[in-house]
Amino acid sequence: MVKRVYDIIVVGGGHAGIEAALAAARLGADTVLVTHDVEDIGRMPCNPAIGGLGKGHLVREIDILGGEMGLAIDRTGIQFRTLNLKKGPAVQSPRAQADKDLYRAYMRDVVQDAGGLDIIAEDAAALLTTGNPADGVRGVKLLSGRDVAGRRVILCAGTFLKGLMHVGDEKRVGGREGSASSERLSTSLTELGFTLRRLKTGTPPRLARDSIDFSRLQVQPGDDQPDPFSFRTRNFAPTQVDCHLAYTHEGTHALIRESLDRSPLYGGIIAGQGPRYCPSIEDKVVRFAEKDRHLLFLEPEGLDHPEVYVNGLSTSLPADVQVAMVRSVPGLEKAELVRMGYAIEYDSVPSWQIRSSLETKLVPGLYLAGQLLGTSGYEEAAGQGLVAGINAVFSLADREPLEIGRDVGYLGVLVDDLVTKEINEPYRMFTSRAEHRLHLRCDNAESRLLPLAEEIGLLPGAALAELRARQVFIDKVKDLCRRRSVFLPEKGKRLMVADYFRFPGVNWDSLRHEARAEEGFWFDFGLESKKLLNLLCDERLVARALFQVETDIRYEGYIAKQNRLIHNQEHLDNLELPPDLDFMTLKALSYEAREKLQRIRPRNLGQAGRIDGVRAGDLAVLVVYLKKLKEQRDGEPAGG
Repeated sequence: MVKRVYDIIVVGGGHAGIEAALAAARLGADTVLVTHDVEDIGRMPCNPAIGGLGKGHLVREIDILGGEMGLAIDRTGIQFRTLNLKKGPAVQSPRAQADKDLYRAYMRDVVQDAGGLDIIAEDAAALLTTGNPADGVRGVKLLSGRDVAGRRVILCAGTFLKGLMHVGDEKRVGGREGSASSERLSTSLTELGFTLRRLKTGTPPRLARDSIDFSRLQVQPGDDQPDPFSFRTRNFAPTQVDCHLAYTHEGTHALIRESLDRSPLYGGIIAGQGPRYCPSIEDKVVRFAEKDRHLLFLEPEGLDHPEVYVNGLSTSLPADVQVAMVRSVPGLEKAELVRMGYAIEYDSVPSWQIRSSLETKLVPGLYLAGQLLGTSGYEEAAGQGLVAGINAVFSLADREPLEIGRDVGYLGVLVDDLVTKEINEPYRMFTSRAEHRLHLRCDNAESRLLPLAEEIGLLPGAALAELRARQVFIDKVKDLCRRRSVFLPEKGKRLMVADYFRFPGVNWDSLRHEARAEEGFWFDFGLESKKLLNLLCDERLVARALFQVETDIRYEGYIAKQNRLIHNQEHLDNLELPPDLDFMTLKALSYEAREKLQRIRPRNLGQAGRIDGVRAGDLAVLVVYLKKLKEQRDGEPAGG
């Protein structure tokens, strides 16, 4: 009997593993997902939410490229909000509370029903090679001793590598509450030559919903007209529930300060580096001692779920301190803690050991994605999983890897930061990480990524046709705005519609009001627009398209300036560095630059310039080196 060899093996059924496995299978690869428990596929071990600042941008981009996360949250979300509505469109981002049990069930069903995707419900214990890592990966060994052969392996192990949970001085081995740790897989990576490091994350306590006095809390409702994440979602009318806001006070902080000696974080027990932008309540009280209160978000874990997640109260303090701390908060005096908060330490792989395709430099054919690579969050993990799944399949067909520029998408920012930055703590996406954020908006994700979606081929033909129709609509409405003028009585002059949108605080509604006497304009404009509406099948998309048109016009001057910067950056990105270049021999480089360039090994001058510690003078040295190298090559005789 011939032993089966899978095209793609995906290890881990979390958010990264789901997108990697679905992408690989949908692109036609014979794929298997290895996960310890089928029922845990898509589990939300921390906050029951998808999206947020920067993260919502990622979900929109995942959706356009053919991923599943946007569809999943649209189907299972119980509250939808657009954050930062009072700020500019570039930093507005969608966020949704999820019914975590429905979300998990949805993802499990999608994975189980996917064609070309097998599931093995076992733990992976080791990576298989021929003995020499440079010859490439050959599969995985399961904890049972069985070997699973594969041409490519995508490792999405989350926080499971030598996971260790802390509550006060109590320690428990595990990848998360209720799940075992993967001890041997971590050892396997070390034996292959990978450098590992310890990171730390945490989660807050869960409260019994019926023990909370909601009358003393501030209500936070969802949007009146919620907007879905996925452009493929139809008939969107979700049942929405309220979240609630609460606040700590000085009495809460005093309890925490008095108990710091019992905190594993401050007692030296936890060695792993935690996330700067999602600190524990202990960290908040110590680092922001001037604050007399901290905001807590009480988020239901489902429509009928009995537990409430206390966002903002991540902690690893002892159980008795957690109880006292929670009950010190107004409205939570009688709260019952169903589950205690805890911190978890785990092994991760510093991301300088991967290429921008997410393939490892050390072992060809092995791809990494998710928290294993040092990121924090479901959305960051899902984005990496999608990229890894696509690139693993592309490599089987000798196709060039998918590379998303920093000027094209937040997915590109994410991967480029992982490859070029010194990531010393769990990485979280923010809009501030994108230098081209005026262009990288949620409202124009389809326009930005349509060419890549067509190239990848994950979206069904009907979905691609809809995206193309939307782009035609946007282009034609922009053209109308530049061709049509209207007299505005309140401004006392006639303006092109495009020029009108450059005034602050205006939109389509205000234009319609100010130009009410221009019946001919609205008749002609409406008539042409009505023809354009036939290109789309959902009026919700029309509203989103019109918002994009006015935003593109309003910011086109700024975007043009950014595009000039992008063009200059593209010039640097096109200057390839030799793959075998020994940076340590370039003595004109600073020592820090030599050391970091040698370790990270950027592919081009653009990547080199984004590495922390590489200065303008170092780039100038590399430019001179490349110029001399070109002169030497050009001066060689033909065939030499």
